Amino acid sequence: MDKKNALRAGAVATGTTLMMLLMSSPALALTRDDGDDPAPKLSVVETLGLYVAAPIVLFLVIAGLVMVGDKSRKQQKQG
Repeated sequence: MDKKNALRAGAVATGTTLMMLLMSSPALALTRDDGDDPAPKLSVVETLGLYVAAPIVLFLVIAGLVMVGDKSRKQQKQG
């Protein structure tokens, strides 16, 4: 019985996904809109810096601040 339910759920999920893909309209990214002013293209280095390096640095800064706050709290409890 579980096999039938799993098969039915998979078929429904697949059918739903296919219907959504078929019924969705294209993004029409090639058609320019009035007032559309795209920014200049980023280089590979700028893209990696913005979308890879900056989030990693931000994560490390936040993690460092949390660790410093945690250490100061432990020192207060001991004394």
